[in-house]
Amino acid sequence: MAPVKLFVYDLSKGMARAFSSFTGRQIDGIWHTSVVVHGKEWYFGPGIINEIPGQTILGPPLRIIYMGETEVTEEIIHQHIKDMRVNFTPEKYHLLDNNCNNFSNLFCEFLTGRNIPDYITNLPADFLSTPMGRHFRPMLEIMFGPSRHP
Repeated sequence: MAPVKLFVYDLSKGMARAFSSFTGRQIDGIWHTSVVVHGKEWYFGPGIINEIPGQTILGPPLRIIYMGETEVTEEIIHQHIKDMRVNFTPEKYHLLDNNCNNFSNLFCEFLTGRNIPDYITNLPADFLSTPMGRHFRPMLEIMFGPSRHP
């Protein structure tokens, strides 16, 4: 059995919390997540990448969440990642619909049967439901294409 950990980073470095009063809703961070298993930190950026845990360009994580244990071997993980690469390419990245948190959620589900916390996966919908989010939506959709979020 190998532990599975979710590394959580705030890309805004605290700015989201400081400026959330402008959105009309408390937003504590702009979350980036990765999954650590078998001594590797896996994340979706310019494709699916693995690095030494805590040694990514983002530095140490803000929070580490224990997701459980897995019996999945490194060999099976590599095959699964190979299969996931079809849907997690730079061209298929979408800020709201196909991002690092979507990758982490699917990967954790595969490894442990558990989803990552809702406050992370719900962030795009939460932001889009604010007046500021509704204002920025057209620009985001020009940049990334239409979103599946209502």
